[in-house]
Amino acid sequence: MPEAKPVVRLGKGCVVDVGVLLGYPASRGENIDTVTIGDGARIRSGTVIYGGVKAGSNLHTGHNVIIREENEIGDGLSVWNNSVIDYGCKIGSGVKIHCNCYIAQFTIIEDTAFLAPGVMVTNDYHPGCKFSLECMRGPRIGKRAQIGANVTIIPFIEIGEHCLVGGGSTVTKDLPPYSLAYGNPAKVVGDVRDLMCATGRTDKPYGKL
Repeated sequence: MPEAKPVVRLGKGCVVDVGVLLGYPASRGENIDTVTIGDGARIRSGTVIYGGVKAGSNLHTGHNVIIREENEIGDGLSVWNNSVIDYGCKIGSGVKIHCNCYIAQFTIIEDTAFLAPGVMVTNDYHPGCKFSLECMRGPRIGKRAQIGANVTIIPFIEIGEHCLVGGGSTVTKDLPPYSLAYGNPAKVVGDVRDLMCATGRTDKPYGKL
């Protein structure tokens, strides 16, 4: 029997380039052949969105973005070129994910968080263990958190609201809200609200959070 064609539900005013694949069949799960995308999406060439994705309005993808199945996505997600969102994630509204990022399965990213280029999110403490699939869980990245370029975040970590993680860091422990943290492993070095502007254009860029 021929495979059933995916159901694609696009909202009003969506722009989809040639070379986009919506409803790519997943090799796992059941009843995940429908893609639902809200109004005003801009989906650029090379994007692949699997069946079982539910996205709100104003989804914007760069080129060669992959969004796997069973992802729940709020309004206004922007994903830049060559980034991958693996299956089973929950992503809030207003989130920005820059180029060359990998978001592991079962990650939670809350509203208006920002991930700079090259962020790697992981979900498996013991790769190759026979219990890996049972134990997988990505981190939770809190509202308005700012994750710097080339940061690695290990599984189960909670990054609090309004945290700022410096570029190149490896986050191995939970970060309380408003933390300024960096290093390998990342350590809390202050409160982001006390951070002084390095360019002199303002005094405290996060002082009114």
